[in-house]
Amino acid sequence: MKNDERILPFSEELKTIAVVGSLADAPHDQMGTWVFDGEKEQVITPIEALQKTYGDKVEIIFEPTIKYSRDKDKGSFGKALNAAKRADAVIAFVGEEAILSGEAHSLANIDLQGVQSNLIKELSKIDIPLITVVMAGRPLTIENEVEMSDAVLYAWHPGTMGGPAIADILFGRSIPSGKLPVTFPRMVGQVPVYYNHNSTGRPARGTEVLLDDIPLEARQSSLGNRSYYLDAGFDPLFHFGHGLSYTTFEYKNLRLSAKEFQKPDSIKVKVNVSNTGSLDATEIVQFYISDKSASIVRPVKELKGFQRVFIEAGKKKEVVFSISASSLGFWDSEGDYLVEPGTFSLMVGGNSLSGLNGEIFLIE
Repeated sequence: MKNDERILPFSEELKTIAVVGSLADAPHDQMGTWVFDGEKEQVITPIEALQKTYGDKVEIIFEPTIKYSRDKDKGSFGKALNAAKRADAVIAFVGEEAILSGEAHSLANIDLQGVQSNLIKELSKIDIPLITVVMAGRPLTIENEVEMSDAVLYAWHPGTMGGPAIADILFGRSIPSGKLPVTFPRMVGQVPVYYNHNSTGRPARGTEVLLDDIPLEARQSSLGNRSYYLDAGFDPLFHFGHGLSYTTFEYKNLRLSAKEFQKPDSIKVKVNVSNTGSLDATEIVQFYISDKSASIVRPVKELKGFQRVFIEAGKKKEVVFSISASSLGFWDSEGDYLVEPGTFSLMVGGNSLSGLNGEIFLIE
């Protein structure tokens, strides 16, 4: 989710790593919620995987510091900070226990529980890279923690083999390709927040005045009456479909087989995706549609397809999506499926925020 200065994957020059946080070694919680017959004895935790697979290459100092995610005891912070000062990088495993997420386990506050945020804050003051790994069953409000970290990996509750998977990503044996299946809020007051919300009459433009910049005695209408939060703005922390790789991808040359079509027909959408980095990797190419002419309010955009595409470094591939008229329809309040003529905008890219844009017209 974040990788400033390409801190990850770890380089061969790294000699010592400090690992902190209770979730680095929590086999029960790593399995996640709704696991009635899971055996924690079968779980390989991140610290076990790091020590077994990479312990002969780097020195690994493990200081759990807190006993569980809700722990409010700061008494062992000193041990964690001393370990970090001896290391070339520190990995903080934070998040939530399995029991805190799942059906009928709602939280009004979805910040990190206990003193986990305090721990990250103290670690961020040390002049070494801080990698935060979040293991949780829901999107958490971690804007401050993301800001304080050099890199962030969201592992969810990854199951029995989550430890080796996380270790291999940290050291570059695996190249991350995951994309977020949900939107991450900046703060809980933005919830519900999702990418395919309905169009509004006065959408935010990104130039709105935020809370600290409002002049004194401002007129009621001076802020434009647009759809945004005075304190959080409009954008979420991370958009649906967001996810970084250890390489970079470039989208070019969007082509349509036709710009107009009728209901029995379909249109091909083609785009070239290039791997512009130095590592072979997989990109998840996402295809979105927006109905501009519907008889009822429709979402600002909808994911209509995606493809996992493996591309070698320096190479490019053509990705093709097919749009049928029936895929452009929607259900009305009477339970009828409508396919209405009109204009549709489309976007192809690596997330729901930005990409290459085009437009098509469905004829009656």
